[in-house]
Amino acid sequence: MTIETIKENDLVFLILDHRRRWLLQVKSGDQFHTHKGIIEYDDLIGKSFGSVIYSKPYEHQGHKFYVLKPLPSDYVVYMARKTQIIYPEDAGMILIYSGIGPGSVVIEAGAGSGALSCILGNFVRPNGRVFSYDIREKSIKRAKKNVEKAGLKDIVTVQYGDILNDTLNHVNVDSIVLDMPQPWEVIEKVKEYLKLSGVLVSFSPTIEQVKKTTFALRDNGFIEINTYELMKRSLQVKENATRPEVRMIGHTGYITFGRHVYDEDNPYREKKPEREEYIDISDMPVKGNL
Repeated sequence: MTIETIKENDLVFLILDHRRRWLLQVKSGDQFHTHKGIIEYDDLIGKSFGSVIYSKPYEHQGHKFYVLKPLPSDYVVYMARKTQIIYPEDAGMILIYSGIGPGSVVIEAGAGSGALSCILGNFVRPNGRVFSYDIREKSIKRAKKNVEKAGLKDIVTVQYGDILNDTLNHVNVDSIVLDMPQPWEVIEKVKEYLKLSGVLVSFSPTIEQVKKTTFALRDNGFIEINTYELMKRSLQVKENATRPEVRMIGHTGYITFGRHVYDEDNPYREKKPEREEYIDISDMPVKGNL
């Protein structure tokens, strides 16, 4: 069995119970304070992921915490953020339906907290790149911090960029992910960055945005245009009372996909032969002489 030990500056996923859990960066000499006691970061260094640690002081607290290696989904839900996030189930669909994987080059417009940036970075490593842009300085600062914590600063670049008005120096990008209020306004411009057969993805919270985006994709020659909505329902599993959880997130957003192609008119099937207009009245009743 392979054991991976915790080092300084590593991210750890600390779990007390199903409600109280934290994504933390290990700093030598520092502490993490909870209402169930103190976790000394020095006590974590050298321990293995998947082990337990007890809060101090042991004689008054001594509560058991589980220490896990964070999954990409943990970055999304528990990292520092101020903006709406793309949930793990939506991020999973984006990855699968866009084909983003090791070696992919991706543009992300709307960095937000950097949550999706981190997920994309995890899947394009070691040779891929994610170029994430935002026009809000606070978002850029927060996203850079989260990307650095996740150990992805060599894979994910977060910078200022107005994707509508600025000219970005990108060509042959595999996928473009848009998380912005008016994605339909940038489609004509960003398609020039996208390689043929590449995928454009747009995440929008409202159906009005979806309609405008879909029409813009059609007008710009995209094909395979599809929109999806995902809903995840958790189950409460008990000995004699297993059922769906009462509460759930009823709506996250709509995800629209389109494929970039070089289209042309079909010279064979789309050209209709010219025929003389002819009306046959042989079987029609005729009154009088013609």
